[in-house]
Amino acid sequence: MELSARRQPPTVRLRRLAAELRGLRTGASLTREEVSEQTGINPATLYRIETAKVRPQRRTLMAMLDTYAISDEDKRSELIALSRQAAQLGWLQAYESELPELYTTYISFEAEARSVRNYESLFIPGLLQTEDYAREVIKAGLPLATEDDIRARVEARLQRQESLRKKDPIRLWAILDEAVLYRQVGGGEIMAEQLQALVASAAQPHVTLQVIPFSTGAHAGMPGSFVVMDFPDPADPALVYIDSMAGDLFLEREADVRRFAMTFEHLQATALDPSSSIKAIEAQIHKIKEKGGAG
Repeated sequence: MELSARRQPPTVRLRRLAAELRGLRTGASLTREEVSEQTGINPATLYRIETAKVRPQRRTLMAMLDTYAISDEDKRSELIALSRQAAQLGWLQAYESELPELYTTYISFEAEARSVRNYESLFIPGLLQTEDYAREVIKAGLPLATEDDIRARVEARLQRQESLRKKDPIRLWAILDEAVLYRQVGGGEIMAEQLQALVASAAQPHVTLQVIPFSTGAHAGMPGSFVVMDFPDPADPALVYIDSMAGDLFLEREADVRRFAMTFEHLQATALDPSSSIKAIEAQIHKIKEKGGAG
């Protein structure tokens, strides 16, 4: 049994398909090795299917459903459709060879999310970055990257922002440590433009922005940035994404998601309210302009 040749980042639907197939196998009281003996599918391949690393071809999926004695035609049709819909974003395929696998995974999930709760301690959230700010952040973070690498990452970051402009836009709640406003990425002009774009974005009904002021002192977000994503279908559980120097990490266990969701609630209570947060951003724009950093 073969899989589709192209390895793709896990999408929400692929994750759901993997969970369904794991559940059907365990419900049939079968190990992967036993399924392999009955179907000829390699155990390693079964593992990759059940962990949403690959999408099974139709014949592979049919063999698995037969082995699990799934005779309900509606259920079989549902899983076939889920597999067919599990392909990644079309535009993302153009960047597959230029972007890290975990980053494309994040983009795939983000594009299908209903809402994103994002705490940032160092950067403007990617969904709200201007092109110039994004380029400076990427160049600084990847000092050995080529111009082509940087171009691809900037283009992908800007393409991600379409999720805020589509007919049914993603709901973004972003909380920033005040330090984000003061770090002049790219210099005063680029930073003032970025902060002005931040104010404009926050005027949209589906974007909420808060700032945690320095005067707060220590707070729950100091260990680092994180993202909590929720999806439209209840069958797709929320997940947490953490980007760090040690690597990207996705957390799916209910206890982990609940812990980060509660941390975000603490940060919401700690931060300035949205109106006061905008005033803080506008005050920083004024300071930059006073110093001659922007026209």
